[in-house]
Amino acid sequence: MSGGGGGNSAYGHRAFKRSRSHFRDRITADGRDGWPVEAGRYRLVVSRACPWASRALVVRRLLGLEDALSLAVTDPVQDDRSWRFTLDPDGRDPVLGIRLLSEAYDAREHGHPGGVSVPAIVDVPSGRLVTNDYQRITLDLATEWTALHRPGAPDLYPPALRTEIDTVMAEVYDDVNNGVYRAGFATGQAEYEAACTGVFRRLEVLADRLAGQRYLVGDTITEADVRLFTTLVRFDAVYHGHFKCNRWKLAENPVLWAYARDLYQTPGFGDTVDFDHIKRHYHQVHTGINPTGIVPLGPDLSGWLTPHHREELGGRPFGDGTPPGPVRAGEEVPVRGRP
Repeated sequence: MSGGGGGNSAYGHRAFKRSRSHFRDRITADGRDGWPVEAGRYRLVVSRACPWASRALVVRRLLGLEDALSLAVTDPVQDDRSWRFTLDPDGRDPVLGIRLLSEAYDAREHGHPGGVSVPAIVDVPSGRLVTNDYQRITLDLATEWTALHRPGAPDLYPPALRTEIDTVMAEVYDDVNNGVYRAGFATGQAEYEAACTGVFRRLEVLADRLAGQRYLVGDTITEADVRLFTTLVRFDAVYHGHFKCNRWKLAENPVLWAYARDLYQTPGFGDTVDFDHIKRHYHQVHTGINPTGIVPLGPDLSGWLTPHHREELGGRPFGDGTPPGPVRAGEEVPVRGRP
């Protein structure tokens, strides 16, 4: 999710096109891009408001990488300069010592294109950005950081299922993850209607798929579930109203609502979600489509904790592994951000 470029007021006034990640180096076990996996060397920078960054939050926690990869959480309300570390004392990230994420981008390449986005991984010793490749970061955490995974960590990208996972993720990305943005930032009626229709057509296909199986691919949680969840958990809170994806609410679709609640109640998912950050970011930052900056009071979030009965479909959330332990001290979601 970008924090630069043409400014937040431009949303809704120009055609929406998601930028490709400019910094696409990979952190790998063999260090082939010059960035070897190393405990304590890197810092993951996220906004809890951003669905792309939330993927990394969920995967980091499921794999137990908290001690190996430290976490910086930005203010959900960024300005036209960058994501800000105003939640930290003196407005500086305590590890990187910077006020704006753009400082790590500039340390890597001055005058870089594409704005400043999260998730981002920064090399702590040099203060330089390593990658903002939101499509690759979580896959590499699952496959390249295995030596640092916790005992019992799930396999989120099992080799035997990768072709099917990739196909499902591509469809989810085009029509749902990115589709809600194309609808929300549309500048014309036809553009909006095409995007919104695509969102709900894909959601209906996914609901049919999930009516008879607990997870998207196989009988365990995979990267595909992570990527769908981060959009679904924001659907009624922001996409239904703010982005006009309002043919129906998530809570009105029995299959998808139960599926989303199942994941939300699974350790590693709901305990990373901050609804306060989500609502404030979308409604206060996107001034091009919400010029008043008013944040709505609803929806009622208590339903996220109600029984879902998806366990009746079978499935093993963590496969042969185990759930992650308690949330690391200092990384808890504040009470105001939870149901």
